[in-house]
Amino acid sequence: MRTIFLADAHLHHPDDANYRLLLRFIQSLQGTADTLCILGDLFDFRVGLPALAFDEQEPLLEVLEQLHAAGTRLIWLEGNHDFQLGADLAARLGAEIHPGPVLLELQGKQVFLCHGDLINKADWRYRLLYRTLRSRVTLQIGRMLPAKAVQGLRSRLQRSSKGRYSGNRKRWDYSSMIRSYAASIRTEGADALVLGHFHQPFIDQQQDFTLVSLGDWISHYSYAELLDGSFRLLTYPA
Repeated sequence: MRTIFLADAHLHHPDDANYRLLLRFIQSLQGTADTLCILGDLFDFRVGLPALAFDEQEPLLEVLEQLHAAGTRLIWLEGNHDFQLGADLAARLGAEIHPGPVLLELQGKQVFLCHGDLINKADWRYRLLYRTLRSRVTLQIGRMLPAKAVQGLRSRLQRSSKGRYSGNRKRWDYSSMIRSYAASIRTEGADALVLGHFHQPFIDQQQDFTLVSLGDWISHYSYAELLDGSFRLLTYPA
């Protein structure tokens, strides 16, 4: 049994190097992976609003469709760049889409999956933005806006996110924060924590608990594999 975990590709355009490489990687999973878990920010921006078109994302969605058709289970956790993905996308891909963290049994292990954007309780600005963007009122307004206005909001959010992340890396020790969060998850009975968001690839393995921080598919091209009950952090191509 082989389960694959990846996060934070932040895909823009099919001509980009990381987009092309991820297409190749997902195609290689056909017949070799039982489950693919995407832990958020697969795309640099995707929100389920009718005024938005995402034609540039079609090549990746098509290979995910093919992967599921070949028998691979798809699990997709929403991130801070891709959320409100909707029932239509879930039905198209045959995917299990989760708006937040989830505890799943995978290969006999209780594995806690999350994107990771909410573990920093001190970042109140982001937590307020998170609630605002996902509120019923905001989504209702977004559905009424013309495409041009929504695209303008999209651009502002992308610029704001990049600037905020750079500043926050200097302000907070993310590695310590991740490990502290992992300790809390461990006390709740999980066998493993797998998360993204922080773009820091590392794995901590203890006798009865594994922490996997996935890194990204931008500069690290890192992903995790759970094979017959054992975790490994890998890069593509090897």
